[in-house]
Amino acid sequence: MKIKAAILVGLKAPLEIAEIESPDRLHFGQVLVKVHYSGICGAQINEIEGAKGPDRFLPHLLGHEGCGTVLETGEGVKTVKQGDKVVMHWRPGSGIQSDTPTYRWNGKTVNAGWVTTFNDFAIVSENRLTAIPADFDPKLAPLFGCAVTTAIGVINNNAHVKIGQSVVVFGVGGVGLCVAQAAQMVSAYPIIAIDVVDAKLEMAKRFGATHCINSKKMPDVDKAIRDIVDAQGADVVVETTGIARVIETAYNLTQAKGKAILVGVPRKGDNISIYSLPLHFKKILTGSEGGDSEPHNDIPRYVRLVQAGKFKLDGLITDEFKLEQINEAIALVRAGEAGRVLVATE
Repeated sequence: MKIKAAILVGLKAPLEIAEIESPDRLHFGQVLVKVHYSGICGAQINEIEGAKGPDRFLPHLLGHEGCGTVLETGEGVKTVKQGDKVVMHWRPGSGIQSDTPTYRWNGKTVNAGWVTTFNDFAIVSENRLTAIPADFDPKLAPLFGCAVTTAIGVINNNAHVKIGQSVVVFGVGGVGLCVAQAAQMVSAYPIIAIDVVDAKLEMAKRFGATHCINSKKMPDVDKAIRDIVDAQGADVVVETTGIARVIETAYNLTQAKGKAILVGVPRKGDNISIYSLPLHFKKILTGSEGGDSEPHNDIPRYVRLVQAGKFKLDGLITDEFKLEQINEAIALVRAGEAGRVLVATE
């Protein structure tokens, strides 16, 4: 089967759009999916940039949040069936974790993980798919593959935010905007959004932020935030940018018994420097792995919230591109000026 895909052929290089060959058959636990839409996450930027160091799987496919339709299931698959509309997600859910597929391109091997979405068809592990209602908007569905589940998980599972606690969010792209909304849903106050793009801060107001600060225009961000929450700092600070100096600021702004939750991943070697003594006295600094979400449980619940009008996604997707334009889409995400960027793979 011929598949159109965006391939990472080298670190810091543009993705190459090419036609590749899929394996002849599905292995145990694998599912063939027609991909409709994919989101672009900071994780893909990190992969392209080699943020974690050398990449021994090159060339390989990318993408970990998407929406598609099940075309065929391999042996043992029980949680999805032919014709199901599904969210494609990177966090493991219910079902089998299959072998990863291997594609072919001009006589070469092209690797892939348990899920890829920068391609028009994909062989996906059963436990990276969750069925959703057939009438759910396929353009919004990819957001449940990472952005929404991560953000709500950060508030519910990592931070355990209580009513009236203060929440600060550094970086209000797709995940940060959802963090602000999730904080609003649990009655946090105040909810302070920090970014360098005024348009994104205006979006943050619509998604639950009670206060917004452009850190590029504010000479002393630390003081500005403490003037809002109090001199002791914020109860919960969520950092989504992965910038080392911002991580340090986020930690320092967290009050003595508060929690600093790191969603953004810094580049390898880009170390942070903190005064660690408060960690011995109930202050928490921790990284979040997708908000510790359980996709098979969480996605159906969050879909119901959207359908009931209790969680809004309108306006979160700011830009849409075709698969052939994916390098333009990635450049926009890298620039930090968008909400969530959507790629139509059909």
